[in-house]
Amino acid sequence: MSFLMILMCCREEPGTALTYGIRRRRRSPWARIEAPRVAPCVNPQETASARARRVREGHDPSVPALVHAGWATELPWLMQGTTTRGAPGNEFDLGLFSGGSPSDLVHERWTRLLAATGMRAAVHARQVHEAGVRLHGGASAGLSIVSPCDGHVTSEAGLLLAVATADCVPIFVVDPEERAVAVLHAGWRGTAAGVLERGLAVMSGDSDARGLRVHLGPAICGDCYEVGPEVFEALGEPVPSRATVLDLRDVLARRALEAGVDPSNVTVSEHCTRCTGSGLFSHRCGDRGRQVGYLGIRA
Repeated sequence: MSFLMILMCCREEPGTALTYGIRRRRRSPWARIEAPRVAPCVNPQETASARARRVREGHDPSVPALVHAGWATELPWLMQGTTTRGAPGNEFDLGLFSGGSPSDLVHERWTRLLAATGMRAAVHARQVHEAGVRLHGGASAGLSIVSPCDGHVTSEAGLLLAVATADCVPIFVVDPEERAVAVLHAGWRGTAAGVLERGLAVMSGDSDARGLRVHLGPAICGDCYEVGPEVFEALGEPVPSRATVLDLRDVLARRALEAGVDPSNVTVSEHCTRCTGSGLFSHRCGDRGRQVGYLGIRA
């Protein structure tokens, strides 16, 4: 069955998170995907994010955004970036559900984002810190808000996928062979629920995930993210006796490697929402605004 036929059969039903794979798969697409318990690194002195390639995204002159320059060169058919807060007095807050800016201004900024990226449509959702991932196709022009979820997948050109963040990790996943893309929202709860594993499974189906590209975008870093022991326990990490810092992108990088992604295909942003002065919104700093991580296939 072609992907187009699968997509026609998989129109989103309200409240239903689709789990069909981009590639042909033998098992039921509704089979539950369990998040594996994370094992400690083989070498505790070498973190997964240290082994992954570090990148410092550059600025996009057409829109207030940070872009993965390597992907822009290697995969010119991609449209990818993480918006920033913009210039003082002209903030580019895109949070539809955070109450940081009047809704009419936020919608006008989304229109500007679509125009600047040259994309026909965008999809976004209220995020619930879980592992729901939706497959999209045939979206109406402009911005569409779909049922709550924390991840989006498409192989349709001209459709921009977007997740909102302000310390959580925007995860960008690309299948260069199938020309399919996914963007995921991962805080610690979503990471514990298995949103990364779910997204990778939807992208790869029964096929090998080795060829997928994964980028962990701008987020709060391991020096700034202080959490309690319950977070380590939920993530399957060694539990400290008191509150301490956690590098969530390291946990996610390790999980990507455990899922079979080639280490050379995993990259981690050097930008921290809190401490690197990158002009990003940070919930830990009291910001109500939101940037968005966006990913799509150029038409």
